[in-house]
Amino acid sequence: PQGMFELKYFFNAAIQGDDGDLAAEAVKSKIRQLIKQENPKKPFSDQALVNLLKEDGVTIARRTVAKYRDMLRIPSSSERRRRARLNMAG
Repeated sequence: PQGMFELKYFFNAAIQGDDGDLAAEAVKSKIRQLIKQENPKKPFSDQALVNLLKEDGVTIARRTVAKYRDMLRIPSSSERRRRARLNMAG
């Protein structure tokens, strides 16, 4: 009735940063903040987010950025660009 969980279920994922490991939630927060500050006409791609995070001392893979962006329910850059165009037209 209780089920079984993999051991990794009980631990937060960590991302390599300049000052040691960062919690996945901290990285998600940084991604959310970067996207909030982007130009809606030219949204950041996942690779651009990787590059911006790297400048901030966070080493992360593009696939991980995409996964976190999906978890945050933030659409892809092409979808955000399309939505921005629709908002300007309407």
